[in-house]
Amino acid sequence: MTRLFRGFFIAWVVFRYGLDEIALKSFNRRGLLRLARVLSFGRNLDAPRGQRLRLALERLGPIFVKFGQVLSTRRDLMPVDIADELARLQDRVPPFPSEVAVAMIERALQRRLSDIFVSFEHEPVASASIAQVHFAVLRDRNQREREVAVKVLRPGMVEAIEKDLSLMRMMAGWVDGLSSEGKRLKPREVVAEFDKYLHDELDLVREAASGAQLRRNMEGLNLVMVPEMLWDYCTTDVLVMERMHGVPISQVDRLKAAGVDIPKLARDGVTIFFTQVFRDGFFHADMHPGNVQVSIAPETFGRYIALDFGIVGTLSGSDKEYLAQNFAAFFRRDYKRVAELHIESGWVPPTTRVDELEAGIRTVCEPYFDRPLKEISLGMLLMRLFQISRRFQVEIQPQLVLLQKTLLNIEGLGRQLDPDLDLWSTAKPFLEQWMLSEVGPQKLMEELKAQSPHYAKLLPQLPLLLHNYLSQRNTDSNVVVRELLQEQRRTNRLLQNLVYAATGFVLGMVAMQVVVRVAHFHW
Repeated sequence: MTRLFRGFFIAWVVFRYGLDEIALKSFNRRGLLRLARVLSFGRNLDAPRGQRLRLALERLGPIFVKFGQVLSTRRDLMPVDIADELARLQDRVPPFPSEVAVAMIERALQRRLSDIFVSFEHEPVASASIAQVHFAVLRDRNQREREVAVKVLRPGMVEAIEKDLSLMRMMAGWVDGLSSEGKRLKPREVVAEFDKYLHDELDLVREAASGAQLRRNMEGLNLVMVPEMLWDYCTTDVLVMERMHGVPISQVDRLKAAGVDIPKLARDGVTIFFTQVFRDGFFHADMHPGNVQVSIAPETFGRYIALDFGIVGTLSGSDKEYLAQNFAAFFRRDYKRVAELHIESGWVPPTTRVDELEAGIRTVCEPYFDRPLKEISLGMLLMRLFQISRRFQVEIQPQLVLLQKTLLNIEGLGRQLDPDLDLWSTAKPFLEQWMLSEVGPQKLMEELKAQSPHYAKLLPQLPLLLHNYLSQRNTDSNVVVRELLQEQRRTNRLLQNLVYAATGFVLGMVAMQVVVRVAHFHW
C-alpha cells in the first residue's frame, strides 16, 4: 500500500509540473493520460521546462534531489537548459533526532557512547540527504584525546532508496517505451548509473577507504590536507575521522582578512586537481564549496582542506593519455589530431571518416578561440566534445563524465577566487611535464623494471624454444643449435645478476630481436 501511495504521489507531481510535456511530448495525448492531466490540479506550464523539473524533484524528496544532482552531470544526455537548472539542486534536508544518531552509533560500534567519546555534540554541524555529521572528542587506543567528526548514515536510507529506485526503474521503462524523445535520453541507463552511485555513497567504509587513498596520494604535496580515518571506529553506517579546522572556501572576505593569498589559492586548486587526475588517476569528484575549506593555522596556513569522499573518480593510463593529448591538441587548434585520438581510442566506430569528425569538432570549438585564453573553460570544451560525439555514436565513458563535472566545479571555484585565473596557463606546464614523463627515458626504464620478472623467466627458455623450432624447420641448423646451447649455459650463469639491472633488460630485448630475425630468415 505504501508503494502504491508513493507511486500515485510521484505520478501527481509528474503531471502537476508538466514533466510529461518534457519526456512524452511525442506520445499520443488521449485517454488515461489526458484524464491524469485533468486530475492534476494546479498544473502550470508557464515556467521553463528545466525549472519545472527541478521543482518537481525537490517536491519528491531527498532521493530524487540526489538523482537530479547526478543527472546534471550527464550533459552528454541532457539538454543544456535542463542540465544547468538541475545543477542548482541543493540538499535541503532537516537533521534527524540526535537520539537516533546516538543509538545508531552505539549499535554500529557495539559500545556505549560514553565509553567511546569524552564528549559528543548532539547538535549536528551538517545535514544532507544521505548522512549528518556531529563533532566529538575521542580517546584513542593510546589514551590520547582527539577531536573527531562523526558521520552517521540516515536511518532507513537503504529501504527508502530501494523503494524509490524500483519506482524509478518502472518510470524509466515507461518513458523508454512510450516516447522516441524519451528513448533518446536513455532513461534505463541513467537510473542504473544512479543506482550504483547511490549504493556506493551508502557504504561509509568505502568512503573512508577513498579518503585514506587521497590522503596517502597527497602526502608531500603540501597544498592540501585530508583528514585521517580512524579505522577502529568505521563501519558501513558510521564513519569517524579527524576533525579539520578551516574557513569555508566560499568565505573569500574572511580568507582575505586572514592574509591568505587568494590568486595563489586559486592556482593551487588547479595544481591539486591536475595532480590527482594525471599523476594519480584518482580524484575527489565532489569539489563543491561545501566540501572545501582553507586552513589559517600557522603551521598549515593557506592549505586546502578536502572533505566528504563519497564520490571519487578513477582514470586508467589510457584515459589520462587521451585527455592530456586532447587538451594539448585543442589549444593548438589541431582538430584533426583530436579526431584521430577519438578513433584510436575506439570510442568512435572504425568506419568514421576523420575529416567529418574533424569538421564537427572544429564547428563546436573554434568560437572559443575568439576570446582570451583565460576566458576559455576546459570543462565546457570537454562538454562540447561530448555533445559533438553524440552525432558520431561515441560511447561516453562514465569516468570522463565525472571528470567533466569536477572540472566545471574546479573552474567555477577557481574563478570565484580569482576572476582572472587562466586555467590553461596554470595547467599547461603540468600537462607538458606529465607527457614528458610518460614518453621519456625515465618511463622506459620504469617499464623495463616492471617487466623484468617476465624477462627473467623468458630468457632461459629462448635457446630451447629456438632449438625446437629450427629442428623442425631445417635439419641443417644443427651447428647453429649447438652454438646456441653453449650460449645458454653462459646465459644462465649471468641471469641471476641481470634480473633487476638495466643491462639485463637491454640484453633481453636484443635476444628477442635475434630470435625474431633468425626465425624470419629461416622462414
